[in-house]
Amino acid sequence: MSNITVAVLAPNGFSDALGKKGTTSDITFYNLKKGEATVTFIEPTRYPEKLSSLFYAITLADRVIVVVDEITATFGEIVLMLQCAGKTQGSLIFRNYLSMDQIAPLVKGTVLEHYETAENDPIGIREKLLEAAAKMTAHQKAKEGGNGTLPIDHHFNVKGVGTVVLGCVTHGVIKKHDSLKVLPTTKVAQIRSIQKHDDDAETAATGDRAGLALKGVESDDLDRGYVLTNDPAIKYSSVVTGKAQLVKYWPAPLKEDMVIYLGHWMQFLPSRLTKVTADGDWRMPELTFTLEKELVYPPGARVVLHYLEGGKLRIVGTLTIA
Repeated sequence: MSNITVAVLAPNGFSDALGKKGTTSDITFYNLKKGEATVTFIEPTRYPEKLSSLFYAITLADRVIVVVDEITATFGEIVLMLQCAGKTQGSLIFRNYLSMDQIAPLVKGTVLEHYETAENDPIGIREKLLEAAAKMTAHQKAKEGGNGTLPIDHHFNVKGVGTVVLGCVTHGVIKKHDSLKVLPTTKVAQIRSIQKHDDDAETAATGDRAGLALKGVESDDLDRGYVLTNDPAIKYSSVVTGKAQLVKYWPAPLKEDMVIYLGHWMQFLPSRLTKVTADGDWRMPELTFTLEKELVYPPGARVVLHYLEGGKLRIVGTLTIA
């Protein structure tokens, strides 16, 4: 079984015609399954009110569907988020007589410039994605291996089962009975069982959306963004430094003491900018951030920077952690 996760950036409820509604919070999941092929659709339910809702939906996605009803500041913000998150695979669905020609100047030089144009046809969308997932199955199984990592997006207690977490495997493989670190804590949890799209499984690999029943940790000990892993390369720290790339619309150099939100995996954490070093181009500074909660990340992680006091421009750019 293999899974494709798709962010659907459209009016809420668009995905009702694409899959069966599942977990709902500030992001809403829809599930589609045919044989060994599965597709997970995610809508950012609380966006544009909550920018984090958009980030979470996009960071989880392998590919994206953008429904363009009108050209607004919200559409521009979506373009910036997709660019900063590096989501190169996607489709554009135009409605209200809009076309690619009308948005071409806005997406030139961004990942959306190369998105395909798709029809507003739920049946066709479902079949195409299921076919893509089916083709992935053999390839994915052939490359499965290595230590696995799963950032938590939801967690709860289930009567008779205990602690259950939901998330998508970012890389590697996790197996039933594995012992996993619960970062950024010092706790260790063992996997009692794994489910993928309501089916019991022995493993979950890169790209799979899975539910894990755990022992050794309580739901109250967890938080969204915590990371389950047996990969020794994964780090966590309350101080991060790296090279930034600011979006071309950002109007002025960043200043020390600004509160910037760092987005990585299922983390959207406030941090204080404690050091700015800009030699030459102020849009490519070296930045140091201090956080109240540790950020969990792999070496060389790319983080999306958000400034929630920025009015209409809330996306600052990216940071590649040193």
